[in-house]
Amino acid sequence: MPIFFAKYKKILIAIGFIIIVFLLGYLLYSVFFKKAPAPTGQPTATATPPGGLPISPGGTGQIVAPTGPSGLPVTPGPETGQKPSEVATGGLTQTSKASDMSGIGITLGANNTDVQLYNKNDGKFYTLDKDGNAAPLSNKVFHNVESVTWSPTKNKAILEYPDGANIIYDFSSNKQITLPAHWKDFDFSPSGDNIVMKSIGLDPANRYLAITNEDGTKTKAIESLGENEAIVYPSWSPNNQSVAMYIKGVDFNRQEVFFVGQNDENFKSMVIEGRGFQYKWQPDGEKLLYSVYSDNNGSKPMLWIANANGEAIGSGRKSLGLETWANKCAYANTNEVYCAVPEKLEDGAGMFPELAKNTKDKLYKIDTQTGLQQLVAIPDGTFTMSNMIIANGGKNLYFTDNTTEKLYKINLK
Repeated sequence: MPIFFAKYKKILIAIGFIIIVFLLGYLLYSVFFKKAPAPTGQPTATATPPGGLPISPGGTGQIVAPTGPSGLPVTPGPETGQKPSEVATGGLTQTSKASDMSGIGITLGANNTDVQLYNKNDGKFYTLDKDGNAAPLSNKVFHNVESVTWSPTKNKAILEYPDGANIIYDFSSNKQITLPAHWKDFDFSPSGDNIVMKSIGLDPANRYLAITNEDGTKTKAIESLGENEAIVYPSWSPNNQSVAMYIKGVDFNRQEVFFVGQNDENFKSMVIEGRGFQYKWQPDGEKLLYSVYSDNNGSKPMLWIANANGEAIGSGRKSLGLETWANKCAYANTNEVYCAVPEKLEDGAGMFPELAKNTKDKLYKIDTQTGLQQLVAIPDGTFTMSNMIIANGGKNLYFTDNTTEKLYKINLK
């Protein structure tokens, strides 16, 4: 046998090679060139219109929604061609520029419809109606205003300048009153006839929380500040109960809030679960909306609400479950508040808010009685929202975009 194989070795190899080539050729023909048999009762070819694309065969007309990783239908977004709604209904919503002015000190006008603001571009104050028409509140130019604090009457404002100068300007009479440069952190009383502020002398022994008349006269010291000036917040409550708050640390993740009255009242205090305290008074002064951060959620800001009046101070405290800051919220009425909530926050954003400087926001509405929250609008652009106000009977929401510093509007109704 070995002799036979050696004798015909070349012939056998040649025959094997021919067989392999034949098999490979047949396989290539079957895969690429051989036509599949037509199924019984079905057409063997697809009709093609003049455009060259096949005509889709008839079907039941059922539309199948795309699904995400969870298997649930994907909500259409701008990338899927969804058309923005003109009114906020929970989805993509038209967000229109209300003005080309770069404004600060944005507030609701006395008629609860117009918006008042300081235009950084030309140094004037304007009123802006719901159709976007602007009219100057005064022809006077105020150069380089840094901060604006409006009276509840909306006819007066305290203007603070980078060099420390302060004035009260009355837009109804076009009169100006100069305030001491060592006064800071102002807030008007609910009636607008008094002001609470800090009087900061060079000597810590000469630093006070104080109250003065709306024209800067009859100043009265309320509390000595000493070295604690940074933890005192002048804030006149809407119900006229307290004029300021100060914060005392309890432990790493807790602080205690004390309420300061005009006449040495002994109000109850309130413990808050976190640091970085920011707040917003409910319009009737009964509750306090606030945000704090803690280790419990990666040091991101979390919204809370608690009773803040009389013997009820500190009771009814509950988390609202939204990671945002209180200064990104605006009350529409006593029980409804709108808040801009970042789509995503990095750990540590509570300590370093600049991490969310360019984060896109969504708009939520919260019922402060029940804690119920509802996604109201996804703006049709990348907006980082601040200085929000509700105007025109709750029909419009105005906000400043942090990137462009322009004023935008969303129709809520």
